[in-house]
Amino acid sequence: MSVSSPHRRPAAHARGVRSGGLSRSNPRVNLSIVVPIYNEEDNIDGLVSQLTAALEPTGRTYEILAIDDGSSDTTFAKLALAHEQDERVRVIRFRRNFGQTAAFTAGFDYAEGEWVITIDADLQNDPADIPKLLAKAEEGFDIVSGWRVKRKDDFVMRKLPSKVANWLIGKVTGVAIHDYGCSLKVYHSDVVKNINLYGELHRFVPAVAASLGVRVAEMPVNHRARTAGESKYAGFFKTIQRATKVFLDLLTVRFLLSYSTRPIHVFGVLGLFCTVGGVGTGGYLAFQKLVLGAQLADRPLLLLAILLVMVGVQLVTMGLLGELVVRTYHESQGKTIYAVRELLGRAESDDDEG
Repeated sequence: MSVSSPHRRPAAHARGVRSGGLSRSNPRVNLSIVVPIYNEEDNIDGLVSQLTAALEPTGRTYEILAIDDGSSDTTFAKLALAHEQDERVRVIRFRRNFGQTAAFTAGFDYAEGEWVITIDADLQNDPADIPKLLAKAEEGFDIVSGWRVKRKDDFVMRKLPSKVANWLIGKVTGVAIHDYGCSLKVYHSDVVKNINLYGELHRFVPAVAASLGVRVAEMPVNHRARTAGESKYAGFFKTIQRATKVFLDLLTVRFLLSYSTRPIHVFGVLGLFCTVGGVGTGGYLAFQKLVLGAQLADRPLLLLAILLVMVGVQLVTMGLLGELVVRTYHESQGKTIYAVRELLGRAESDDDEG
C-alpha cells in the first residue's frame, strides 16, 4: 500500500476507467458511497433503501457504488434492478471474487464525490450514522473512522480478536484507533484517489495516511446484529486465518511506514549483525585452533560461523538490491517520497503552460 502526492492522479485510477467500461462523464457529486458486496442477496433491498433514507435529507448529491465481488447468488440481479430504479446506484461487477481490498480499490477508482464513504453491505453498519460522520469530517479531518462501541458480535470469535488486533495495530503504527475493522469510514477524495492498496491492507488505510500528515478522527457509531445472510468470517478456522493475515499485513505496514524508501536499513542491519557474529565466532575458533591446538572438524560452531557470514552477506546484498528497486520504482513512475497538502502559487500557471 502506498500513498502519492494529493496533486497527482494515480495511474490505477486511469486504468480502472479504461478497463471497467463505466462512464465517468457524469457531473461531479458530493458524496460517493462505496459498498463491497459478496453474496448478500437478502440485504440488497434494505441496503439501498436505508442508504437512500439516510442520504436524501442531507440535500447533497450522491452516488452509491456497489461493487459485486464475484457473487454466486442473485446479488447482481438485485443490484441491476436497483440501478434501473435509481441511476445513482452504480454497479461494478467483478469477474470473480477478488476480496474486500480489491473491491474498495475499485470503488475508490470510480468514485466521483468530494467525500468517499465506505460501508459494509450486511447492514450491521447503520447508514443513519453517515451524516454525523460527514459533519465531523467537515470540521477539518481527512478521515473519520467509525467505532463500534457496542458491537453486536460473538465475543470470543469476533470481539476479543478484534480488540487484540486494534491494540497491536495502534502500538505498531502509532495511530491509536479503537476499531480498525469498522468499514464505516469517511475519506476525503484526496486521500483515496492517491492511495494504492494491495493484498488485504484496506483496514490499515488510516494508519498509513496518518503517517503522511492526514488528519484522522474517530466517532462512536451504531452496530447491529446481522439479520439476513451469512457472515463471511464465521467459524474458528476462519477466525484464525483472518488473525494470521492481519498479523502478516501488520508486518508489511510497519515495513512500509518505516523502511519502504530505505530497505537497506532493515536488511543491512540484520546482515551486519549476522556477519559480525559469524566473523567473531570464526575468530574465536581460529584462536582455539592456532593457539590452543583444538580440533575444529567436529565442532558445530564452525558451521554456524560460516552460515552467519553467508547469511549476512546475502542480507546486505538483498538490502542493496532493495534500494535499487525502490529508486527505479520512484524515478520511473515519477513517484514522490512526500505528500503535499496544499500548493500556493505557480501551480496553476505551470499547468497552463503544460
